Amino acid sequence: MTGGSRGLGFATARILAAEGASVALCGRDSARLKRAAAELEQEYRTQVITAAVDVLAPDELEGFMDDAGRAFSGLDGVVANVGGKRGAGLLDSTREDWQTTWELNGGHAVRAVRAGLPHLRAGSSVVLVSSISGWKPRFPAQYGAAKAAEIYLAGALCQELAPQRVRVNTVSPGSIFLPGKSWDRLRQRDPEAFAAYAARNPNGRLLNADEVARVIAFLLSPASSAVNGAHIPVDGGQPQAGLHPSPPKGESGG
Repeated sequence: MTGGSRGLGFATARILAAEGASVALCGRDSARLKRAAAELEQEYRTQVITAAVDVLAPDELEGFMDDAGRAFSGLDGVVANVGGKRGAGLLDSTREDWQTTWELNGGHAVRAVRAGLPHLRAGSSVVLVSSISGWKPRFPAQYGAAKAAEIYLAGALCQELAPQRVRVNTVSPGSIFLPGKSWDRLRQRDPEAFAAYAARNPNGRLLNADEVARVIAFLLSPASSAVNGAHIPVDGGQPQAGLHPSPPKGESGG
């Protein structure tokens, strides 16, 4: 699990640990990883491996995947959960912004699957965490394009990895409310804007991490054995990501 120390990644790890799975988590913050591992080990008595990894750094992600595969004597699943973006709108972003955004999303997903493949057992499952932005377009384009690539990757890789009996699917979450993160900060800073944004969604609220994590856990399980190459939106019917349907006047994106 990349990006497994908090948020959606940790919520997924909790569900898997509760079902008896051993988990390997990576993230950038060693202290947070240590706390996450201690919580899972204490509550579920399961084996947890962690590693501080910057997915933009050469070889760190590959080393983590290899270490996890060796420690567990094989892998039953891989979740590529890291994401993010650099830059703003088309005229306010650089070539480096676009390259970095790709590496954080589709690029890291490709590397995780490739590094994990020698350890993946027959019948295993890969889940790429994309985004509502990958199929309901809005600015900035570099993020949505990188997330759309992950959706395509699942469809292509499920065919390429069929001889190894490895399934590959994509989950595209909508906006997730996480304490202390961006939507929570907006709620505290501008309650009216937050309420208006939540009201745009059919269920009148943002998602919580467990709602998405349960779908990821299902796709990792044998219960989803007939699901392969699929793109599964988990967005509560959210019409579009972001606060504005188009760039604010005078801006090219943001």
